[in-house]
Amino acid sequence: MTYPETQLRHLLPLLLICDNLRDPGNLGTILRSAAGAGCSKVLLTKGCVDAWEPKVLRAAMGAHFQVPIVNNLDWETLPNYLPTDTRVYVADNCGLYAQAQMPSKASDHGWVCERRLSKLHNYEEEDDDLEPGASKAWLPELEVQSYDLDWTEAPAAVVIGGETHGVSLESLQLAESTGGKRLLIPVVPGVDSLNSAMAASILLFEGKRQLRVRAEHSSRDRSYH
Repeated sequence: MTYPETQLRHLLPLLLICDNLRDPGNLGTILRSAAGAGCSKVLLTKGCVDAWEPKVLRAAMGAHFQVPIVNNLDWETLPNYLPTDTRVYVADNCGLYAQAQMPSKASDHGWVCERRLSKLHNYEEEDDDLEPGASKAWLPELEVQSYDLDWTEAPAAVVIGGETHGVSLESLQLAESTGGKRLLIPVVPGVDSLNSAMAASILLFEGKRQLRVRAEHSSRDRSYH
């Protein structure tokens, strides 16, 4: 497919990875936000609903013709679609291991969290049967940072998991291998999680804001010289 020249001029070094997103309305809304934010590409892993399913098309409101979408990827080949030096960030902070790594300040604000994380959560529950002091080193160790701190100094890809199953272990492993982190969106205590589409929109437009600020600072520095 070819895309409007005006759209191509506004593309950012910002990608979205949809991990097992199965709700057509959510995926369509996410694609619409990705197009609006200026994402350069949206990658869909196997297990996601078909991007061209009628309900997705309806919710996306034309986004399919504004942003490149790559369907049905497995985790082994997905890195081939990422620009060089891309860092992968995960909108996920669920599970026992993640909570153990949670900084105290973050715990005061709550978490945007996929409570029904399937594969990773099950692995962590099994890990609880280990003897005291046994290592959880086989789990990906990802630092957690607030979503509004700078994470766009290199090309960035954001992983959004589905409402039912959350993010996969493979997404966390990819983030770890690229030097990425978990991104925290603070919510008030008692709120379990944000909708996947809402979380994606917040993160993508925050990435867009950070890139705009960086461009303005760079332009200002050049003018001084």
